[in-house]
Amino acid sequence: MPRVAIVGSANLDFTVALPRLPRPGETVSGGTLLVNHGGKGANQAVAARRLGAEVRMIGCVGDDDSGARIRDGLAREGIGVEGVSTVSDAHTGTALIAVDAEGRNQIGVAPGANHRLTVDMVRAHEDVIAWAEVVLCQIEIPLPTVRWALEAARRRGVRTMLNPAPMRPLGGDLLALADHLTPNEGEAAGLSGAEVSDVESARTAAQILVARGAPSVLVTLGAEGVLAVDRERALHFPAFPVSAVDTTAAGDAFNGALAVGLAAGGSLEQAIPLASAAAALACTKRGAQDSLPNRHDVERFLQSLRSA
Repeated sequence: MPRVAIVGSANLDFTVALPRLPRPGETVSGGTLLVNHGGKGANQAVAARRLGAEVRMIGCVGDDDSGARIRDGLAREGIGVEGVSTVSDAHTGTALIAVDAEGRNQIGVAPGANHRLTVDMVRAHEDVIAWAEVVLCQIEIPLPTVRWALEAARRRGVRTMLNPAPMRPLGGDLLALADHLTPNEGEAAGLSGAEVSDVESARTAAQILVARGAPSVLVTLGAEGVLAVDRERALHFPAFPVSAVDTTAAGDAFNGALAVGLAAGGSLEQAIPLASAAAALACTKRGAQDSLPNRHDVERFLQSLRSA
């Protein structure tokens, strides 16, 4: 089995499906509530596990009912949770999500215990990083912790991925630690300083990030697909068409699946279609982890496209 280690966040998500997203100061009623487990790190861990990888997670939750539920949920998925620490001085991370009828969302996060994940906590589980074939980080946890995890993976010869979400300024030295940087179009624009509105402008932004030190940049562009750029080439992968219900966790599905494909020894050309299919299927269901597909669903979806 491919071996993937996730160093990242875990949240409890409260998602309200609304007819449309509210404007500032406006209340939109008539919604339905879904409460489930989320957080970019935990979502990516579940995505990778459901696609057939052996997964271990390093993270931090509060000493509360939400934290216990999240740990138990990850364990039920078959994910190693020995690296998920519990702290008493912060609540478990919480996300408030509004989703409109077209699947677009607005998300607010109270990070809580995610911001208590220290370098020492990760160092105590360095064996997890050494065990992995791919280490995947996001930036819902402190940047010094992300840096240490990526450096530790590099020292061990482990392939690294950084999903720079949510958008925060990152120095070139940190970008250089990720074998693959996976921003969406907004994150690519924020990190590069270049507007991103289509494939060509995404190429410009990605090339700026490569020039700043990122070895490989994969810009996810929603319905426009994925653009992969390094110093030698730029490859565009069209998106798989689906009827989107909720785009929450689509990026996490992509990242988790990409980690699985790379950990299995696949090239980017082989791993990106798997990741794009997982992301597309995640858009067809509501919620975060509830929407993440399993391997059988992804392979059946890809086969249906080949047969069409």
